[in-house]
Amino acid sequence: MQITLKGNYQLFLPALKELQKEIDVMFSESGIPLTIEKNTNAETIIKYKNGEGFIYYNEPYHIFRAFGLFIQELREASKDFVINESSCFRTIGPMFDLSRNAVMRVDEFKGMFRKLALMGFNAAMLYMEDTYEVKDYPYFGYMRGRYSQQELKALDDYAYQFGIELIPCIQTLAHLDEFLKWETVSYLKDTRGVLLTEQETTYEFLDKMIRAVTRPFRSKRLHIGMDEAEELGRGMYLNKFGYQDRLDIMTQHLHRVTEITNDLQLEVMMWSDMFIKLASESGDDQYDMSTEISEEMQDKIPDNITLMYWDYYHAKKEEYQMLINKHKRLGSTPAVAGGIWVWNTFATKYDLSLKTSEAALQASKEEGVQDVFVTLWGDDGYENNFYSAMLGLQLYAEHQYAETIDKSKWYKRTQFCTGVAAEKYLLLADLDVIPGVEKDNMDQTNPSKFLLWQDVLIGLFDKQIEGLDEIAAHYEELEQRIRQYRVSDEELDFIWNVPEKLAAVLAKKALVGVNLKEAYDQKDSLTLKEISHEVLPEIINRVKDLQSAHKKQWFTINKPFGWEVIDIRYGGLIARLQTASERISDYLEGTIDTIDELEQERLPFNANIEQSSGLGWSTYYYRMASPNVFFHVLPIY
Repeated sequence: MQITLKGNYQLFLPALKELQKEIDVMFSESGIPLTIEKNTNAETIIKYKNGEGFIYYNEPYHIFRAFGLFIQELREASKDFVINESSCFRTIGPMFDLSRNAVMRVDEFKGMFRKLALMGFNAAMLYMEDTYEVKDYPYFGYMRGRYSQQELKALDDYAYQFGIELIPCIQTLAHLDEFLKWETVSYLKDTRGVLLTEQETTYEFLDKMIRAVTRPFRSKRLHIGMDEAEELGRGMYLNKFGYQDRLDIMTQHLHRVTEITNDLQLEVMMWSDMFIKLASESGDDQYDMSTEISEEMQDKIPDNITLMYWDYYHAKKEEYQMLINKHKRLGSTPAVAGGIWVWNTFATKYDLSLKTSEAALQASKEEGVQDVFVTLWGDDGYENNFYSAMLGLQLYAEHQYAETIDKSKWYKRTQFCTGVAAEKYLLLADLDVIPGVEKDNMDQTNPSKFLLWQDVLIGLFDKQIEGLDEIAAHYEELEQRIRQYRVSDEELDFIWNVPEKLAAVLAKKALVGVNLKEAYDQKDSLTLKEISHEVLPEIINRVKDLQSAHKKQWFTINKPFGWEVIDIRYGGLIARLQTASERISDYLEGTIDTIDELEQERLPFNANIEQSSGLGWSTYYYRMASPNVFFHVLPIY
């Protein structure tokens, strides 16, 4: 399609030309005329009449969504149309977790920003615990793929042309394990991941850290983190200063941090959970609906701090409204962060994510929330990827421009902005929504991960899948469905290579431990021989194919740092499958009298699993792979 631009478009022409990399459009003197003009009110108007197009925009970021909508509508209808849109939130955008090994390549990030611009986002947060450069601290982000100042400036420049505000999101209290592990900075440490407050060297470090991370960005907003600091004051702090109430330590620390941010004239956001937790009766429940906010608690929070309420768990709008109102009692309307569950699983949990996000977004509109973000966490090594969340990101974008969502329009927008059908994204959830997981399950469950990494001989999760013989057929059928949806010339088709290969592995591996134990208990030599000589070697070959696909995906999207962790997991899995085959053969040949691992009774990994609507959950690979010691955990300090 050829377009002839008219009006006041010159300032936006470079960015519009960049969008040619995403949509098939050319700018020429003989194309469809499209006039771009600033609107006098807050509404965006996109129309096509008598062979001529018009975009009337309010904010610069509206132009790029409007341009995409204009092209999309012309392709679908080729007739006169008018589209009117207004923004529901001041700020809306994703938060990219760049701290759990996956640090997105700069060139790949630029492609992501183009898609975000078409969707209609005006912000993005970069969550960086230690993955940015701080000159005076060479171990900060050492060998972790940290961004240089030049790389961050390049990202900010590129996003800015689309009207996307890049906001650094860092940690200034907890979640600094990967920096504080180094002996050279042990003097900064309270516990494993928490800074030692009330010492000047800590605040000298924070001053340099905050100046370093904000320098490349135009935004004056900074997210300072401070979530999940439950260990605060319980390590070296306790030894050095004695016991103090955590709330007092935290608020004193917050005031010291804001002295730095005030000096830099920054607008500060922080996670709210510690304040809500410490206000709860138990002292650790941020979602306690009975929590009362005292005047004393209100007085402890600086007026110039925007609290960010994060919640990825509730499916009822009313629950979000109750919790938003608790935040309001702390002094102001909070920002809200929902989530698309790409973390701790190979699957993207659209079954859970879309329900919780819809409830959070509707509640945010009704409660007057102005700033909304959608988190894409990468806990435990980021085996998933950012692109698998695009259908969920599109949902957030559509909520920015409509009071209620038209599913058909949402799906069409997803196809246009990402090149991938919505139904194809939804296939990813079926890696975890398997036999044994109830329909409309709202419990955390990640069988795609624990069934891959669990050991065949030890079978820590086998008790939870006993009797679910349909699992193998489910994964066989899912592998075929994914393959049928594959379109080789789609830009993002490559991210379905891992789910397809994973389904192939789990079709063979998911139940092999259950079958192995049953055959051993029944002294079924023929089945044991088949498992040892045929099934396990076939699983090894499929795991190698999966590893190869996963490696290609990682290096396409991310810097190389962090892949070694996933490589080691695959290597360990292959080694253990080989050992299992050898031990079964030794048993069948009489070299050993028993296979001790198979003599053990199988117990459920998760307590009260029979009361769950899922098949269980585990957060960490090393707990899935073995109940034995992977590393010696020292005291928290």
